[in-house]
Amino acid sequence: MLCNQGKIDRALRIIAGGALIVWAVMSGNVFGYAGIILVITGAVGFCPLYALLGIDSGCKLKNE
Repeated sequence: MLCNQGKIDRALRIIAGGALIVWAVMSGNVFGYAGIILVITGAVGFCPLYALLGIDSGCKLKNE
C-alpha cells in the first residue's frame, strides 16, 4: 500500500479541504472545490505531488 502522509498531515488536509468545500458552496467560488482533492488525498494517505517531489511526512505502515 502506498502511503506518504503522516497522521497530522492527513488530518490537516481533510480539515482544510472541508473548509474549502464549504467556502465554495457558500460563496459560489469554483476554486474552493479544489478542497475535494485535499479531502481525497487525506483520506487515502497518498499524495501524487509528494511522490514526485520525494516527500514523506511520516507515514507508518503496520506491515513494515
